[in-house]
Amino acid sequence: MKKLLVILLAFVMVLGLAACGGEEPAEEPEAGSEIAMITDLGSIDDKSFNQGTWEGIVAYAEENGITHKYYKPTEQSTDAYLAAIQLAVEGGAKVIVTPGFLFEEPIFLAQDLYPEVTFILIDGNPHNTDYSVYHTASNTVGIVFAEEEVGYLAGYAAVKDGYTKLGYMGGMAVPAVIRYGYGFVQGAEAAAAEMGITSLDLKYFYTGNFDATPENQTQAASWYAEGVEVIFAAGGLVGNSVMSAAEAAGKAVIGVDVDQSVESDTVIVSAMKGLATSVWDNLDAYYNGTFPGGEGLVYGASNDGVSLSMDSAKFTTFSQADYDALFAKLADGSVSIKNDTDAALPTDLGLSIVKITLVE
Repeated sequence: MKKLLVILLAFVMVLGLAACGGEEPAEEPEAGSEIAMITDLGSIDDKSFNQGTWEGIVAYAEENGITHKYYKPTEQSTDAYLAAIQLAVEGGAKVIVTPGFLFEEPIFLAQDLYPEVTFILIDGNPHNTDYSVYHTASNTVGIVFAEEEVGYLAGYAAVKDGYTKLGYMGGMAVPAVIRYGYGFVQGAEAAAAEMGITSLDLKYFYTGNFDATPENQTQAASWYAEGVEVIFAAGGLVGNSVMSAAEAAGKAVIGVDVDQSVESDTVIVSAMKGLATSVWDNLDAYYNGTFPGGEGLVYGASNDGVSLSMDSAKFTTFSQADYDALFAKLADGSVSIKNDTDAALPTDLGLSIVKITLVE
């Protein structure tokens, strides 16, 4: 409980910093910052990966009196990320935290360039350019999340709450996005079976990007016009496009990664990753001499790594008790969910109630 309260206080501090224009570019390193974060080009108030990661750093660092700073790369590229990492090292960083799969290759290189520095890679594992070599050095930990579990929770909750025409709009078809979608359709199937629903329609699409674009908004708008009631938008800024379409259509959205209810009133719930929790845990392990270097960790229901944003949810019939009961089953392993390694396509998951339409 104490850790949660500290993280919440850190969230308030992050918002305050953002309001004061506290963003510092990578070109101006400040010596003496022991914990460093490299953003993925975005800012620490992006209401997504950067913010969630930074909140974990601020919470732990403020609790323990440790200097901390973030660096913003000049562009989205491996070279720019490595340049920002170099600035952090020159600024005295002992631990560098990086959010998102875009850092997988940069950390693959940096962990050997700076063996005296510890790296915490959030939402990925280090690999080379062509994915032929995966290697997590002893000074690095890779953290991934069981997106299929929280996707399952979202799909189950939506159907239990009365939604029967669903949409899944993922960004690029990377493993995390695939897992979100696979979990979503399986959760919808399970809820439908319990409710005696014999057929449920679901549109399924990867946008191929993580951006807010007119094309993504048009796609979402067309789905809503065709009768889709709620879209699970799992693609970063793709969600902004879906929210805009939902606002115009008076329809609903399921957010992703962090609680996105503050983004739009159309967000009925968000499928969240425990970004701040995973950062706190591994910083604490580093400072207590138990850092799991060389390992790849999975954060799921069993270690509070994923959850739905029930505190801000807009469900009418799906209750906290319903959620707690299902979450407990995921945590103890009594519910089995197929992920990206089990099927090439969502239509290969063996569903009998959910009728998936793959949109090209």
